[in-house]
Amino acid sequence: MRLNKLVIALGLVMAAGAANAADSGGQVTFKGSIISAACSIAPESLDQTVQLGAVSDADLKKDGQSTPRAFSIKLENCDTTVSQKVTTTFTGIASQVNEDNLAMVGTARGASIQLTDAFGTKIVLGTPTSAQKLFDGNNTLGFSSYLVSDGASATYVPGEFTTVANFILSYA
Repeated sequence: MRLNKLVIALGLVMAAGAANAADSGGQVTFKGSIISAACSIAPESLDQTVQLGAVSDADLKKDGQSTPRAFSIKLENCDTTVSQKVTTTFTGIASQVNEDNLAMVGTARGASIQLTDAFGTKIVLGTPTSAQKLFDGNNTLGFSSYLVSDGASATYVPGEFTTVANFILSYA
């Protein structure tokens, strides 16, 4: 009798474990697009966050800018029989003080976000960068961003900020 109860108890425990395992699940979502271009854009380049850091107002007062932070747009499977060059145009909310730069959105005040290409050339919002030569296969377009002071008379207000820059690649 005791053995019967033990066998029944073990059977119930195993059935309960199997039932719990069957109840576990989830979802996998696949997202993408098909584009007409010489290159594919790597998934990690589509939605990036560049951490500019916690920049002291003393840094902005002294140097007029923060330390540049690099970011890149990675291109995959480029075909130079389709296009040999690419330009990048960044758009976003422009600073009221310097319309070439991105505005900081949030509580922080006194600076804007400057974008540069891999050679340190300043990028003007809404204006294509200089053309970069493409190579067959994978390519990386390098950029940097940093905070730049609104000027000698700028009033710095500590706080958080974010901003979004969209990019458009044009092939030639």
